[in-house]
Amino acid sequence: MDSRRRSLAKAASWQLSGLATMTALGFAFTGSVTAGGTLALASAAVGFVCYLAHERVWASISWGRAHSRQ
Repeated sequence: MDSRRRSLAKAASWQLSGLATMTALGFAFTGSVTAGGTLALASAAVGFVCYLAHERVWASISWGRAHSRQ
């Protein structure tokens, strides 16, 4: 299972790439960097929390994991 710190780092790096993508999409649809950036920040905040929770839940589920032999 990943540590909380690792899960947080993974979530942050994922959200940074999503922030850039959403800003570009928001700009493409609205023609405004401000509107695109606002949309991207809102999406990043919600997505960050949801992704982190999703990772923690799945980290606690052992189904489908290959057990290593030592």
